[in-house]
Amino acid sequence: MSDSGKHIKEVRKRRGLTQRGLSAASGVSLSIIRKLEQGERETARMETLRKLATALRVPTMRLAGDAAEEGPGEGTEQRWEAVRAALEQPPATPGSDDERPTVEGVRTSLAVEALPLYAAHEFSALSKVLGPMLRDAEALGDDGRTTRVRLLQLAGGAMVHTRQFDAAETALLRALNDAGDRLEGAATVNTLCWLRLRQGRLDTAYDLAVKWADEVEPRVSRATPTELSTWGLLLLRVSAAAVRNGQTGQAADALRLARAAAVALGREHTPENENLRSFGPLTVKLKAAENASVAGRPDTVLRLAEGVPPLLLRSVTTSNRNRHMLDVANAYAGTRRFPEAFEKLEEIRGGSPEWLPNQRYARDILGKIIKGRRTLTDEMRTMADVVRLPL
Repeated sequence: MSDSGKHIKEVRKRRGLTQRGLSAASGVSLSIIRKLEQGERETARMETLRKLATALRVPTMRLAGDAAEEGPGEGTEQRWEAVRAALEQPPATPGSDDERPTVEGVRTSLAVEALPLYAAHEFSALSKVLGPMLRDAEALGDDGRTTRVRLLQLAGGAMVHTRQFDAAETALLRALNDAGDRLEGAATVNTLCWLRLRQGRLDTAYDLAVKWADEVEPRVSRATPTELSTWGLLLLRVSAAAVRNGQTGQAADALRLARAAAVALGREHTPENENLRSFGPLTVKLKAAENASVAGRPDTVLRLAEGVPPLLLRSVTTSNRNRHMLDVANAYAGTRRFPEAFEKLEEIRGGSPEWLPNQRYARDILGKIIKGRRTLTDEMRTMADVVRLPL
């Protein structure tokens, strides 16, 4: 029996539920529950565990056991080999005839080349330029510390996006070690919390985000935009970890505080210590919709989405925009509006073709769409290949 199956059976029996009763209370099929408890399935999707945990009134991680991580797609590790080498191997010693990099030159490359590629989710192109940049940043010494931290933050984010979790941790821990102050450290921790969420380590993500949110909490009436944004972003991580772990009260409290920070800020803002994300009232609204999606409230997701004009949605980061569209697609699928759900997936694919294949969430949504149809269109078959939906 898997750890998850053992924990499910233990808690189910403590609650006085039969397998059939748990199926009825959770909405998870009886056959899946039986297979998990009998060890015929080693793992379950986090969404399945969340439904079971809600019905059993325990945190999701109480049932998770040793959840397996989903690794990178085919060819990803080879594509990023030079970047991983730059992160993990000692810096090369420049020869006497080598042209030595400058802080200004590396900073410009980061701003002009790497950041636009990251923001556009052009990961293949980013993998080609990021390795040399990291090597150059290492050669800068103490003068290049801030630029090196920014590059390591970006490398960590790219590795999380592409599910290279060990390399992501290497980059982020190096960035955290080099951080010059608590706000710069908090920006790195934000991505580290995201890494833990993607690994399914919800307790760790929650504890880390709470610790750093407490550490950087400003006096709102006197706070700078960077302080408000940094604090607000960490609160959103607290909320994300809590709602996924069945801690709905903590999730709501953190979201309420994040909303207060966004109101005080009054606009979307990218803090000085951040490369990768922005914060403001619209970001908080999108994260409220995300929480509603995680909690299985599709009507709330669609209601919140109606209040976000498409043009305004362009003011947030591409990642947040894409995630919101996935939440809307999931809400459409959950209310059996399958054409609208598929249209959202197509929209994301058109704008971020290298981002979508790394989203297990997209596979889950497409699975719901396909399950609700008798036959598939050519476009749906193509999409199944794009998101690597198992046959």
